[in-house]
Amino acid sequence: MKEQNIANASQTTLPNEGSDPASLLIRLIKGTLVGIGAILPGLSGGVLSVIFGIYQPMIAFLANIRKEFWRNVRYFVPIGIGGLLGVFLFSVFVEKAFGQYEAQFVCLFLGFVIGTFPSLYRQAGKEGRKTSDLVILVVCAILLVVLMSFGSNLPAMTPNPVVWFFSGVLVAFGFIIPGMSPSNFLIYFGLYDKMAASIAAVDFSMLIPFAAGAVLCIILFSKVVAWCFRHHYAPLFHAILGMVVGSTLGIFPAIIFPALTPQGLAKAQLSLPIAVLFGLVMLLVGIGISYQFSKLEEKVDYER
Repeated sequence: MKEQNIANASQTTLPNEGSDPASLLIRLIKGTLVGIGAILPGLSGGVLSVIFGIYQPMIAFLANIRKEFWRNVRYFVPIGIGGLLGVFLFSVFVEKAFGQYEAQFVCLFLGFVIGTFPSLYRQAGKEGRKTSDLVILVVCAILLVVLMSFGSNLPAMTPNPVVWFFSGVLVAFGFIIPGMSPSNFLIYFGLYDKMAASIAAVDFSMLIPFAAGAVLCIILFSKVVAWCFRHHYAPLFHAILGMVVGSTLGIFPAIIFPALTPQGLAKAQLSLPIAVLFGLVMLLVGIGISYQFSKLEEKVDYER
């Protein structure tokens, strides 16, 4: 019976797995946004992968790579291409625009979270919801806010292959543990701008150890997470949802509020009303995009 349940779960693991142009484009865009989220301060690729419904399929695939290998490969190739594209494009973009308008662009991704939170909450409770699950959600949210608040006290580090290897491990944890924002810690360690510059310059002395650390981390921990999903779905999903909420709330004191101080406004070369209006527009754009994504996915599911 247990094996049958696992088999049945695997049959529904890959939503929108069609090869039609609409499905491929959706997965490519999702991958691009997840890649951007992986190196966007204040967010994590894991949060966006949960929001876009690819987190559980990814964990299930990595936990048992040989099971339905080619079916999974066909599903994840557009996501992987999009992820690499997002990381590279944002690394090129980060020094040009993101540095000046950091808070406003973070608001765009906050919109993604806000726009999809109701569906995430329903998904977390699809196998039932207990009071203890809600307690887990709240506790995880508080822990993430506290972690993001005190992270700025970490010491700066000098880049070298070992440092880049563990930086890759750290970034990979942002996928394995949604809500964790590795880019924040890279900023606190003084590595974020160096990472972005190295990716944009295609510096293999950084990319090779970084990728090795990320891949090793994902392979080692994906089986643990997959087991937890099979046996403790509701507590784990509520913990993940709590980390999504906590990382979202933690962005405000870490990034948004400092951008509205006189120093932050001077850096962005914006007045307070313009900075607030700019942020609100980006927030609404993010909500609108996430809403359109959900409608487009519903249309593709219906047509298929």
